[in-house]
Amino acid sequence: MAYREQSSARSEGEWLTLGQAARFLGVAQSTIRKWSDQGRVPAFYTPGGHRRYRRADLETFLERSGPGGATKTGPLILLVDDDDRVRELVRVNLEFEGYIVREAGSAEAGLAAIEDARPDLVLLDVMMPQVDGWEMLRRIQERHGVGAIPVLMFSGQVESEEEARERGAQGFVGKPFDLQHLIDQTKQILPT
Repeated sequence: MAYREQSSARSEGEWLTLGQAARFLGVAQSTIRKWSDQGRVPAFYTPGGHRRYRRADLETFLERSGPGGATKTGPLILLVDDDDRVRELVRVNLEFEGYIVREAGSAEAGLAAIEDARPDLVLLDVMMPQVDGWEMLRRIQERHGVGAIPVLMFSGQVESEEEARERGAQGFVGKPFDLQHLIDQTKQILPT
């Protein structure tokens, strides 16, 4: 019984729920949720979709955010995909690599996000409803110039790889993708 209590206490000390993390930082749950969405505080997700926070990450955040603390910096990536789960998985993993990641669920939202804050790289799904990735790529190039904002395309259609290069994308990853391959491609185009 003592082993179970120690093990449980250790895991509670390492991982915190949203409510526990909010109390730890002295903020409302909505605030830490917003900070997580902005990439300021790393969040992990359970299979059920609940956020969990590592105590060490929260302590690091407090050190950075306190008086004289530096805000999180790193290359900005815009991730555009209509699948929420794909965006979440990719975002969390890229944040671990030191990137700041903004998400958009559609090409229109992605184009608006570029106007709001120009990213260093766009990760762009080809197959999306209404405006597809090809059209978004064309609009980015029309507005900012070919290659001015690097774009890494991904799609389940293998023939899209050659088309991506022909249209001026800096890279292509097939879907379903090997997450490490996507991260490696991202690092080649935009090192942290």
